[in-house]
Amino acid sequence: MEVRLPKLDRADYERASKRLDNLTKPRGSLGYLEEIARRYVYITGELFPELPLSKAVYVFAGDHGVVEEGVSAYPQEVTLQMILNFLAGGAGINAIARQAGADVYVVDVGAAGDVDDPRLIKRKVVHGTKNFLKEPAMSREQAQKALQVGYELAKEAAEKGVKLLIPGDMGIGNTTPSAAVMCALLGEDPDDIVGRGTGIDDLALARKRQVVKEALSKYSFADPIDVLAKVGGAEIGAIAGFFLGGAESRVPVIIDGFISLAGYTIAQALCPELKEFVFLGHCSKEKGAARVVEKLNLRPIVDLDLRLGEGTGACLASMIVDAALRVLTEMATFEDAGVSKGKEHLS
Repeated sequence: MEVRLPKLDRADYERASKRLDNLTKPRGSLGYLEEIARRYVYITGELFPELPLSKAVYVFAGDHGVVEEGVSAYPQEVTLQMILNFLAGGAGINAIARQAGADVYVVDVGAAGDVDDPRLIKRKVVHGTKNFLKEPAMSREQAQKALQVGYELAKEAAEKGVKLLIPGDMGIGNTTPSAAVMCALLGEDPDDIVGRGTGIDDLALARKRQVVKEALSKYSFADPIDVLAKVGGAEIGAIAGFFLGGAESRVPVIIDGFISLAGYTIAQALCPELKEFVFLGHCSKEKGAARVVEKLNLRPIVDLDLRLGEGTGACLASMIVDAALRVLTEMATFEDAGVSKGKEHLS
């Protein structure tokens, strides 16, 4: 998969800045909300986008062989059960997406079992990964196919007119490969990154950290795709590809929680300029997320101590993006409103 991200024009950012500075408010008084609006225009080139934005959440599902090491509080069959819950509209992401006006799609990219439902997007690369403590989670070919799944779905969504993309995840045990991926790519210590995930006890947490440490010492990594193949997961790879497909189409993608952050870390390692095309929806409460966010120099839009995943934090943040663009496009300028400018606007 060859990805060529478009070169963005700084003039688009300046156009948005000029308009924001001439709205009926003190310059810069809406803080980061103004920067969100500027960056949206910079990414898309659209100074007056149609609102509310057309949004799509893609929940990528996959299972993980490493759960046999006792790293999760839930059994693996919950992945399939939650896929059915997503399709029925009963999950957290469904409720938040309804409020945000976002469509939710569920993608089976690596679940261990199968769901027979026409609403499910079936792009299975592997029936669950292997236990990466014992052998590589996937082959390199499977890792590349997982990337391709996300990339193609983002491109398809862009072609259909979606203006904001949100990656979600579902996969019992997936905080373990996510932590392993981020440690491998960023050189972090598992003690600082591996957390409790679904709420494991102290004994299971110690085991989880040991599993990641042993796996990282077991393998050498040639490149980001090799990291994904050896210690990652199918849904993590699909999320990485999703970021790349959105960026290539100049559609902003909002990073969600811990698993989404792992996918983004892979994608940015493949295309360092990707950072210009994304927003960080929130900083997950999962241990290690704040450290990775700081290392990658990302700023969250909201901070609500979330750690559910599914795309929930990013979907909540999408409403703030809508609000930022309402300010940009619907507030009156001083000239339009007949309001006298302050000294700051006259300099």
